[in-house]
Order: sequence, then C-alpha cells, then structure tokens
Amino acid sequence: MLSGYCGLDDLGVLSARGRDAATFLQGQLSQDVMKLEAGHARFAGCHTPQGRVVAVVRLLAGDDAIHCVLPQELVGTLAERLRRYILRSKVTLEDGRGRLRVIGIAQDGIRTLSLAAPAGSDVITRDAWRALDIAAGLPQVYQATSEAFVAQMLNLDCVGGIAFDKGCYTGQEIIARAHYRGRVKRRMQRFRTVEPPVTPLVPGASGLLADGRAFQVVDAVTLEDGRAEFLAVAPLAAPGGSAAEAASGDTTPQEPSTFIGTETLPLPYALPD
Repeated sequence: MLSGYCGLDDLGVLSARGRDAATFLQGQLSQDVMKLEAGHARFAGCHTPQGRVVAVVRLLAGDDAIHCVLPQELVGTLAERLRRYILRSKVTLEDGRGRLRVIGIAQDGIRTLSLAAPAGSDVITRDAWRALDIAAGLPQVYQATSEAFVAQMLNLDCVGGIAFDKGCYTGQEIIARAHYRGRVKRRMQRFRTVEPPVTPLVPGASGLLADGRAFQVVDAVTLEDGRAEFLAVAPLAAPGGSAAEAASGDTTPQEPSTFIGTETLPLPYALPD
C-alpha cells in the first residue's frame, strides 16, 4: 500500500472567486456545489448542451474560492466555456498556473488532493499514482477526448460526479434522460493488455478488443513488464451474448485501428444494469 505524496504537475487549477461563485458553478457543473465540504474533493463534469463531457474536474472548497482541478491542457478550454455564462454574476475565473500546485496524498489506503505538499512524506511517482487512478476506475478527460463521451459513458454517475436531485445545469436534460429512460450501452471499463502493445495506448486512441468490441482509451499507464493497463469506453459485454451482439451498433467515434489482446479487470464499483 503506497503512502506519501505525488506532484501532479500535469494538472492545473481553475479557481472561481466572488460572491456568486458557488451559485454560478451550480448552474454549470453536474455536481451539487452547495454540498462541498472543506478537505473533500468531489468529481463533477462540465458538459455541452448535448450532454458531452467537456472536462472532468475535482472540486476543492477553499477559504475564498472553489477550485476546479483538471488537466492543465484543458484549463483554458474550461475557462472559455464557463465565461460564456457569467453574464452579470459576481464571479471571476483565475488560472492557478505558477501559483497553485496540485498534490496527491496517499495515507492508510485513502487518497486525496491538496494544493499544499505535506512535510516529510515519501514521493510517489506519477505513473504509480496514475495506476492507482486506473485501478480505482476514476474518469478523466484530456484534449484528445474532450466532448467525445456523454457523462454516463465515463461512469461519472458511479463515482458520485452527478447529482440527479439538483437543479438545472448545462447538459442536464440529456444526462437525466439517459439515467431515467434507458440503459447506457457503452461504459468505461478496465483492461490490461496480454502483451506489450505495439502502439502506445494514449487517451483517444481506438482499437478492437479480441472479441470484436470497439474501444476508445480514456487513460492508460505502462506497467513494469511493458504491458499496459487502461480505462476505455467500450460496449458492455452482454451476459451469454456473442461478441457480435455486444459490438453491434456501438462503434467508437474514430475508426478502430488496432486489434489488441486484453484481459478484463474488475472495477471497484458496480455498473448500473
């Protein structure tokens, strides 16, 4: 069990400050911002009106701001999108680059995010931290996958990133319809390659599993033996059904380019029926 801290320097911070910061984000993100607690990061999604995930953020409540933690490469994209809706709200959005550093802290099997490094802790490598995220089935969106998936495809509903009992927010109608009226046929799942992949698995890469199902990579890490462990959105395998039935009608947005031998690994949470 890893203990220590990891400098998550590929992550950035977009801070919302001002009198209306909480109410403004409440109308833009899928999380119930009003229920944020200091010291507890919570998942949220920012979506297009069509329910596509622009960015997945971890929300941290500060003394004078609400901090959105996400890949640095998407901070500008998120800021630009949110600013379209500010209008007369008393809120400012600030990129924390150069001022705020995201730190992952692991202790006694519990992992948290912080904007300050603890003293005297062991250092965890970034790949080791990413492997923990993948094992935990935690969703992420990068530039290559922004707007590629709807919320439930990334299991945001399984990790507490969607509050179905809150008021309206951008994309809410589509996300609620998928939740209440139909089964989501493609979901993020966890895989490990049987052999080292010929082509590195990176976010947005697509391919075919050995059973014929098309997949698109959400996040991946290379293991010490050269194999890859990764999260990918793919059709759910129907119990007792054939590979053709599982794959029918559910191709990825990109043309699959690679056949890959994998084993399916469990997620620490159940996917809805």
